[in-house]
Amino acid sequence: MTATIAVEKVKLETPPLDIHTLGDKVLRQEAKRIAKVDESIRKLIREMLQTMYSSNGIGLAAPQVAINKQLIVIDCEPEEATNQPIALINPQIISYSKDICKAEEGCLSIPGVYMDVIRPSAIEVSYKDEQGRPKKMKADGLLARVIQHEMDHLQGVMFVDRVDNSLALTEELKKHGFSVQAVKPTSKI
Repeated sequence: MTATIAVEKVKLETPPLDIHTLGDKVLRQEAKRIAKVDESIRKLIREMLQTMYSSNGIGLAAPQVAINKQLIVIDCEPEEATNQPIALINPQIISYSKDICKAEEGCLSIPGVYMDVIRPSAIEVSYKDEQGRPKKMKADGLLARVIQHEMDHLQGVMFVDRVDNSLALTEELKKHGFSVQAVKPTSKI
């Protein structure tokens, strides 16, 4: 039953939550597992979706709105009214494809910065849905990339940590007023 996370796909003048940006320490903490899926979690899912739509995003992780919980919301087709958003609670990647691909990523926590990131092109993920039911999903293409990007946030990792062209990254970050010192390079996929 996905009706519980149905929100209007509109831009609100004042979204319910504030998105934190690169350099803010809340983005670098490991998120905690959600022990109980209840109405407060469903309310958070709705508020995260409203905030994501208001910011022209396709994914948002709870740490980006200073909530230290393992929760991500995704809608790869925000302009498509019939496309249902998904919420992944306590997501875990069970398997990665051997195929990798490079594609441009951006992040609501680093507005204006878009860089290429290499990631596995397909994954399988287990999670709980908004009713607390265990689920598994196979994803490839954009959805696989968005899930991996958002799950990184749950580990305190940001997409700029995975960019291998440090010269271009430094230039982009400076151009948009972000500190290069806020990047924490990581090699794990």
